Amino acid sequence: MSDPINLAKPHRTIRTGVILANSETELLDVAPIDIFNALSKKFVHDFPEGILPDHLRAQALDVEFHWVNETGKPAALTCGLRINTTDSFATCPPLDIIIIGAHDAKYTLNEAECDFIRKSYETSAAFITICGGSLSALQSGLLEGKTATGPRPMLDDLRKAAPGVKWVEKRWVRDGKLWTSGALLNGLDLMRAFVTEYWGGEGTLVEFALALGAYPDRDVNYADVQGKL
Repeated sequence: MSDPINLAKPHRTIRTGVILANSETELLDVAPIDIFNALSKKFVHDFPEGILPDHLRAQALDVEFHWVNETGKPAALTCGLRINTTDSFATCPPLDIIIIGAHDAKYTLNEAECDFIRKSYETSAAFITICGGSLSALQSGLLEGKTATGPRPMLDDLRKAAPGVKWVEKRWVRDGKLWTSGALLNGLDLMRAFVTEYWGGEGTLVEFALALGAYPDRDVNYADVQGKL
């Protein structure tokens, strides 16, 4: 049975998961999940003493990670990487925070993948797509009537193909529990905004982790970029 969670004040372990297609997933699209590791009790417990004050250690989150695909067998990431999944669709518990990155452009999700994405969205507290991961959400029927973004060079075509979605040209955008980002490293901008929204502010573990990790703090409207790429 689902146990809904308030991410700002979690009463239990936060189940964070990456949904992987039966295809190759962009490594940099799913790498931003590591910010949750930086905020986790396990990481903070192992962090060198003298660098992280006790009052920040006390803010660490109880997080568990799930890497999920249809079969539960190893999944492919770009650059020749293989990742051992932790769950199949059949064994995965309800996820609180979901991340989906771009898969091979020639691959089309099967019905089992779309069904699992829809089911996971319904029970999640936050659903994050990075780069072309927004196409998986679109194919699964999650974006109709919502505000979303994706890779900048694709936005004009997406507006024509899916006019029922309000496509915006931003590094990231939030519509309720749906968070979508532009291409690749814009996922880091999204994650900065996400963790700041739920656990951030002055004097927080989030502030420390973002500074330590040199997370980018860039204009959400691409004002710092010339051109469309």
